[in-house]
Amino acid sequence: MPAFSASSPGKIILFGEHAVVYGEPALAVPVQTLQARVIVQAVISGTSGEIWIEAPEIDLYAFLDDLSGDHPLRAAVAAVAGEENLDRIPACRVQITSTIPPSSGLGSSAAVSAAVIRAFSAFLGKRLSDREISDLTFEVEKIYHGTPSGIDNSVVVFQKPVYFQKGSPLQFLAIGSPFEILIADSGIAGDTGKAVAAVRDKWLADQEDCGRIFTGIGRLTRKAKDLITSGNPLGLGPLMVQNQAYLRELGVSSPELDRLADRALQAGALGAKLSGGGLGGHLIALPGENVEGVRQALLDGGAKSVLLTTVQG
Repeated sequence: MPAFSASSPGKIILFGEHAVVYGEPALAVPVQTLQARVIVQAVISGTSGEIWIEAPEIDLYAFLDDLSGDHPLRAAVAAVAGEENLDRIPACRVQITSTIPPSSGLGSSAAVSAAVIRAFSAFLGKRLSDREISDLTFEVEKIYHGTPSGIDNSVVVFQKPVYFQKGSPLQFLAIGSPFEILIADSGIAGDTGKAVAAVRDKWLADQEDCGRIFTGIGRLTRKAKDLITSGNPLGLGPLMVQNQAYLRELGVSSPELDRLADRALQAGALGAKLSGGGLGGHLIALPGENVEGVRQALLDGGAKSVLLTTVQG
């Protein structure tokens, strides 16, 4: 029996973190240089229901039955087969590798879940559409993050830039002119679940003030969409700076992220902001013409690594 493989990219959110949970739009794009890959292969000599999981990046080597019922990897497999059918699945080995740093705001959990669901559905002979895979990935994301927005699963499954707003049809974003973004690892693990919960507590305590922030972020996101689709990406810089200021008000930035943003701007970046849940994770910068200068400034400012990606259709 052949091996079945699937991969999903990482992602960055350009605009709209946290506000997207409260009905505002967000812009996100795939990062194809970062990938989660899953290979499912039958074990001919094994017993039905014996599903061996290998995920070296998180030091996980275990049978699926040994994982708790709410473990995200078990949930991803069960999303395809059904929890009640796990003991009927042909014996197999599931190998998971990923170059997407976990707890970074780069969509690691969604990418792994989507790749598992896509590879397992192929292994079981099920034909799932991208929409079905995205919906199943979203259900697994709830285990990781509690109340996810739905943007991560959309980007990593469809692998296209998206304009996302809860309750509205998903829009794929036309890129008028490709542009470059630097992605800097702060060296501090982010915590999307904690950040989302903290923002919700803040909103419950002061809905008027948080509403002001969310509305402001939504306004920036809509302007950013117009600039991107019209081929004027260099105009995104000031919008990124303002978006970062709103995220600081929400309390989801960190000293490390603020320092990196300042270093990038001082080196000539047109804009800089955190990307993802925050409280650590990654910062993105629009370098303009000074890519190498901004990259070096981020490294000198304490970034663990800096990746260049091109946003294109």
